[in-house]
Amino acid sequence: MPISNRGDRPVTLAVVIGAHAVAGEVRLKVFAEDLAAHKSFNGGTLTLKSVRGGSNGVIARFAEVADRNAAEALRGTELTVPRSALPPLAEGEYYHIDLLDLPVLGEDGAAIGRVVAIDDYGAGDVIEIERPDGKRFMVPMRPEAVPVWDETRLVVVAAFVE
Repeated sequence: MPISNRGDRPVTLAVVIGAHAVAGEVRLKVFAEDLAAHKSFNGGTLTLKSVRGGSNGVIARFAEVADRNAAEALRGTELTVPRSALPPLAEGEYYHIDLLDLPVLGEDGAAIGRVVAIDDYGAGDVIEIERPDGKRFMVPMRPEAVPVWDETRLVVVAAFVE
């Protein structure tokens, strides 16, 4: 079930984890398969000049970062692109950003809560749902637990509701 860009929210593709060497390169923790496909980040404030693998994360150079001090100042900075900059999805695929904040309903249409997080512990995505009272529970993002989802809601089978 394809999902639209839901307002074109910014999507975090990487985060700066520190400076690399003295010429202004940064080390990145990357959450995307192909960071080099994007040339501009954070609304155009950072322009990617180069990216390569390193022994402690991915190494990147940005046009706006000239030295180690400037690189170190970026530590903790998330690198974002608009949702519309991401490649189109095949049927049944989704980006995590598309599921966050979706209302969650039971099969009977009753409101259960909203999606507050998506985690992957190695066996596939797990959706974290928060009820109106603040209590949370998790559901595997699999057809037997979540048979229906789209840009407006996510439906959870009763057997998986806590």
